[in-house]
Amino acid sequence: MRDKEILKKTILLVKPHLGRLGIAMVSMVAVAGLSAAQAYMVKPLLDEIFFKKDHLMLNLLPLALVLLFLVKGFFYYCYAYMMERVGHTIIMELRKKMLHHVQLLPAPFFNKTTTGELMSRITSDVILLQAAVSSTLVGVLKDFFQILGLLGVVFYQDWKLALMSMIFLPMATFPIVHFGRRYRRLSTKGQETMAEVSTVLHEALGGNRIVKAFCKEEYEYNRFAAIVDRLFGITVRDIQLRSLAHPIMELLGGIGIALIIWYGGMQVLNGTATPGTFFSFLTALIMIYEPIKKVSSINNTLQQGIAAAVRVFTLLETRPEPYDPPGAVTIPPIAKEIELRHVSFSYDDNTEVIKDLNLTVRAGEVLALVGPSGGGKTTLANLIPRFYEVSRGQILIDGHDIARATLPSLRGQIGLVTQQTILFNDTVRNNISYGEPDRTDEEVIAAARAAHALEFIRELPQGFDTVIGESGSRLSGGQRQRISIARALLKNAPILILDEATSALDTESEREVQKALDNLMQGRTTFVIAHRLSTIKNADRIIVMQDGRIAEEGTHQSLLARNGLYTTLHDMQ
Repeated sequence: MRDKEILKKTILLVKPHLGRLGIAMVSMVAVAGLSAAQAYMVKPLLDEIFFKKDHLMLNLLPLALVLLFLVKGFFYYCYAYMMERVGHTIIMELRKKMLHHVQLLPAPFFNKTTTGELMSRITSDVILLQAAVSSTLVGVLKDFFQILGLLGVVFYQDWKLALMSMIFLPMATFPIVHFGRRYRRLSTKGQETMAEVSTVLHEALGGNRIVKAFCKEEYEYNRFAAIVDRLFGITVRDIQLRSLAHPIMELLGGIGIALIIWYGGMQVLNGTATPGTFFSFLTALIMIYEPIKKVSSINNTLQQGIAAAVRVFTLLETRPEPYDPPGAVTIPPIAKEIELRHVSFSYDDNTEVIKDLNLTVRAGEVLALVGPSGGGKTTLANLIPRFYEVSRGQILIDGHDIARATLPSLRGQIGLVTQQTILFNDTVRNNISYGEPDRTDEEVIAAARAAHALEFIRELPQGFDTVIGESGSRLSGGQRQRISIARALLKNAPILILDEATSALDTESEREVQKALDNLMQGRTTFVIAHRLSTIKNADRIIVMQDGRIAEEGTHQSLLARNGLYTTLHDMQ
């Protein structure tokens, strides 16, 4: 991404806040003008008070100085407050925008991008971009106006000496340009490494039970330490550059000021300039040097911001899933059937996972999908809510092609219960009513009762108001699954997908969950993916999938009588 594109996109972020930025810039110009006035006041201080012994000026000048600092302080407050407010508003809006955009990205994106990487972009990178916008871009403008005002004082006091001092200004740009390129490269590496830190940390903390079970605490520590050490190395190189840039700027400034002192001092001794004029000139020159020196440190922040902007804008430019295609229709609730016509699917455009599959499922039918691992069962189930788009063919609900449907009307009629139960660090009530926040307490309790969850919920410390921890960590596996089933019951969707919903449970928990599932499946068009064949004996129809195709189809008894692949799977269990 080119710098021009980054600047254009950054300006679009800033555009809604031009009013506050305008106030900040006016205040900034006032601060710059008053800084120049401070430098100018050195002349009357020396010439009128110390040399001419003017008592009136002695009484007036301190009051004028206090007033000047008071007004300057007011304008500085306006500038600093507005800039901070705009900066943090941009952070807030950008984080909201990024999370909203990420939630619209298709499922394949999450297969390739780690959670830690996304967290790093939404948290760390946004802060670096904000620093570049508020502290840097506008900070440069503030310093520019300050330099402009002070240059006015310098040229007014002694234009010949001023021209001479300008020779040294181009020299100050050398370290800025030289170190700038290296800052950006280091910043990009640092941000990428920080994303790795977030990823490893997220895995180590989220998978702490597995880490403990396999006694891999030392391994996870070493893995984390290696990345942190790498980040430390990058940070040290960045510190070296910062530390080197400052003394180089000091040296160049010192040489320039030393020569000016010598030349200006000669003019004072020769009587061609007054001490007040010379010291006013020198004060303004030193004050000019400070904002020029700041540009070096500002440049580091700017380069970090540019590197962060590339990562932020690249994420925002990732194409979201086709939420509502042109001419999209609202699909009414299923009344007749779901039909798959010549459906094929490939994750990588090379190897087909689903191959020219044809299938019709009647409304209200319970269809079980079984077969060896890698046969395409879960992939087929993921195509129905359009977590993935079919490569070829069509999926139709009552004759409506779901590829031409609005996602809310499609996914709104699909309930999902998976082996990996997804719960939130919230109350039991809010987890059950997730997606259905307007449901009454009576409806939530009824869903919990139907899911065989009411008894254990009432035994929790705060009942339905108990916070269940991250991913429901305070509940057992069977309890988490029944909360998930209660959530699906409350949604009351006409189509249901059960993906290995009982495979991770012990026998007792499975029995309770199976009762809940039986209640859930009543009157719904249900796709049951199962490895345990005992759980799908009563399905209306069973299809056996192998290598992306339907190998066998029938009821439990008819498939056993056929003595084929289903019988082999059954005998193995």
